[in-house]
Amino acid sequence: MSKNYVSNKDETVRMFENKIMEALSRVHPAVPLIIYLPLVTYFLYLSISTYSVSFVNIFFLVVAGIFVWSFIEYVLHKYIFHFDAKSEFGKKIHFIFHGVHHDYPSDSRRLVMPPTVSLLLAAIFYFLFRTVIGLQDVHPFFAGFLIGYLFYDMTHYAIHHFNMHNKFWLTLKNHHIKHHYQNPGKGYGVSSPLWDIISGTNFSKKEEQKV
Repeated sequence: MSKNYVSNKDETVRMFENKIMEALSRVHPAVPLIIYLPLVTYFLYLSISTYSVSFVNIFFLVVAGIFVWSFIEYVLHKYIFHFDAKSEFGKKIHFIFHGVHHDYPSDSRRLVMPPTVSLLLAAIFYFLFRTVIGLQDVHPFFAGFLIGYLFYDMTHYAIHHFNMHNKFWLTLKNHHIKHHYQNPGKGYGVSSPLWDIISGTNFSKKEEQKV
């Protein structure tokens, strides 16, 4: 397990002795798009063809799903990916979950969530949302939730590998880069700083002025 090491190269480190687990931990950034864009299309199709949800309701449920994803993203990053591990076993689990990304932030094969994890989480959230909001409304809502997730994954990859000039994208990139290189205890939002602002984990004005 790597300690206090940060690589700025597109390089990786072996995490598992098992070859299959090691291979599953490395993901091409296009994989989430290949898996989830068809699912988004399918859920929207169900909304219209099977459940006859109006276009107005679809729009608002999709927006609601994106909004809820932004909150889940923040909670997962802050409380799961950055949990304070005390035991050696806990530290190893933390390294697998997220520590490896902070040590190797430019590793292009570990910048999006592995499908073995994301599909399980997606199934859990789908049935949770279906229980709460019902079978008819869950499909456009969950389509929005998945759109939010895809925006997060693609934004995360772009932040670490693309040169950005647009003000919007630069704001997101600077916010996340500060989380990596300035203060990992702040800036948990990747696709949006909204929940950092609400929860008080945003960077101060003085910190924001630092590049």
